[in-house]
Amino acid sequence: MSPEGLKRRALLQGGSLALLLGIHEIARGASIVAVRVWPAEDYTRVTIESDGRLNSQQLVVGNPPRLAVDIEGIDLNPALRELVGKIKPDDPYINGLRVGQFAPSVVRIVFDLKQAVAPQVFSLAPVAAYRDRLVLDLYPQKPIDPLESFISERMREVPNKAQAAAPAPRNAPQMAEAPAAPKAGAEATDPLGDLMAQAARATQQPSSTASAAAAGRAPAGGGLPLQVPPVASAPTPSPSPARGGATPNQTDRIIIVALDPGHGGEDPGAIGSNGTREKDIVLQIAHRLRERINASSVNGNPMRAFLTRDADFFVPLGTRVQKARRVQADLFVSIHADAFTTPDARGASVFALSQGAASSSAARWLANKENQADKVGGVNVGNHEVQVQRALLDMSTTAQINDSLRLGGAMLGEIRGIGARLHKGQVEQAGFAVLKAPDIPSVLVETAFISNPEEEAKLRSVAYQEDLADALMRGIQRYFAQNPPLARSRQL
Repeated sequence: MSPEGLKRRALLQGGSLALLLGIHEIARGASIVAVRVWPAEDYTRVTIESDGRLNSQQLVVGNPPRLAVDIEGIDLNPALRELVGKIKPDDPYINGLRVGQFAPSVVRIVFDLKQAVAPQVFSLAPVAAYRDRLVLDLYPQKPIDPLESFISERMREVPNKAQAAAPAPRNAPQMAEAPAAPKAGAEATDPLGDLMAQAARATQQPSSTASAAAAGRAPAGGGLPLQVPPVASAPTPSPSPARGGATPNQTDRIIIVALDPGHGGEDPGAIGSNGTREKDIVLQIAHRLRERINASSVNGNPMRAFLTRDADFFVPLGTRVQKARRVQADLFVSIHADAFTTPDARGASVFALSQGAASSSAARWLANKENQADKVGGVNVGNHEVQVQRALLDMSTTAQINDSLRLGGAMLGEIRGIGARLHKGQVEQAGFAVLKAPDIPSVLVETAFISNPEEEAKLRSVAYQEDLADALMRGIQRYFAQNPPLARSRQL
């Protein structure tokens, strides 16, 4: 055979081998790369990452509650077996799980549940550092109302603080304890009803006792204003004058500040050169700021912090806004750590919403980056509620933006006061999706550049986190000193 014929045969053989290998890869299907579990009170998320798109079917079984998920086109591998050991005892929804090869190229996962769930199962295309993901979100059948959770938490804390601040005399009759917070899946307790009953008992006390308490309002069905027990650390105001002669700039309700630690769960946010994750740092700062808010008051009325997430789980941008509006927050503060493509950028920044063009190209770039969080964290775009959230994000107002600029200016001045370097000396504006609550002054605080090694070390420092929380708290107080909160009744 001629040399040309030998070359032709070698090429044909090589092509046949490549074709056979390709057919084998198609027959083998996708393989599992990693599995992750994110338990939280709101919902538990299970993520199965693979090198190809996965198809699945699921079946919910009751009594005892279970969820069976069949994943097609894969074989059981060590990565998938790791899922069993990732279930934590304190997971609110999953008691345990079993995984096995149900049929050729079909793996079945059976979740033993602690309560009935409404699962959402969907696929995510590759994005950022992730490959294809199959996401299983296990929500409670009765959605958690952030308002009820907020009231339940307050009812737990207030009696404990009051007892610590003023212990009862030795021979005094014991007061009845406040109802315990409902456990996951419990139906007997009604936090709003309990709070109404507690308020009714308070109105039967002598007027001298009532005047010594700092009154607050919380929402109830039908818009009925409720007197909320005061935080013990709040200063005791003088007896309230008649309605017609109310003290100027004094409210008669709880002042609620929504704190929004950015990212979380599947979305780590920016990552520093030493592995510091933005989602961890901003949650720590939010917890420190929450302590300061809960120990403060405005004109004698207690302040209370509400966190859009208080643990490591993902919250979509629209849901963050929805949560703040549901508890009728007076302010919304989203906390982040900036990042850029080079390590030279540094300094803290404060942003407000812009209805038009961004105030700078850097502000526009940052807003576009932060608005991608839903793609990284993973949102079920087929869910109707997501469409509702998107509609709400288009109702921003000029008044809200003006108030946000005032709040941002007060915070920026206090951050400058702790000696922190500022990236920009004025509040910037851009179209941040998370700032689009139409009725809540909202700002986004970039605490420092986590991509700068020096500032990454500062963000990890407890001292800097404490200083920053102090500065943000003083900024909130400065804002309220110049812009007293409205004395409105909170309504459901």
